[in-house]
Amino acid sequence: MNCFSRLILKFGSIAHSFMKKRWPLWLILIHWLTFLVVVGMFASGLWMVDLTYYSDWYKTAPHWHKSVGLLLFTVTLVRLVSRISTQRPPTFGNKFDNLASKLGHRAIYLVLLALFTSGYLISTADGRAIDVFNWFAVPGFGEFIENQEDLAGEVHFYLAWTLIVLTSLHGLAALKHHFIDKDDTLKQMLRLR
Repeated sequence: MNCFSRLILKFGSIAHSFMKKRWPLWLILIHWLTFLVVVGMFASGLWMVDLTYYSDWYKTAPHWHKSVGLLLFTVTLVRLVSRISTQRPPTFGNKFDNLASKLGHRAIYLVLLALFTSGYLISTADGRAIDVFNWFAVPGFGEFIENQEDLAGEVHFYLAWTLIVLTSLHGLAALKHHFIDKDDTLKQMLRLR
């Protein structure tokens, strides 16, 4: 084996062990982007319900909300696939912390997927497609159940609040790891480790 081949193998093993110790940067960026979008979507959703027909934002705000929601759905699917295919870095904390982390993450993903589904059911109850920033359209299949738009809207509302509570608990758990346990959990997601 020549010197160049050994150098490549050595670099590969260093890179592989490095990847095991931390999340890839692009996954960390998606994590924080998702957080910002979820908070923004929650705030805009609360604001939109009070818009009147005569407001300048009456049609624009829902269009943006739906468009961003569908793009976040796509990013979430990519994130789920990558979480399954990417080796998880070492975790910190005791067995209870690790179990709570797994259950919390699964709950967040489940609520996100249910939130996307309910939003889709609201928007397509009348059979119209959803235009995503006028780039492309996601087809609508109409009403599956009676009063679909209202029922899905109520579910969407409670799921949004549930997601905010879960993400708040997630953030508090990260702060607990940082300030009380004094481990590298938060640093790992801030790429400071």
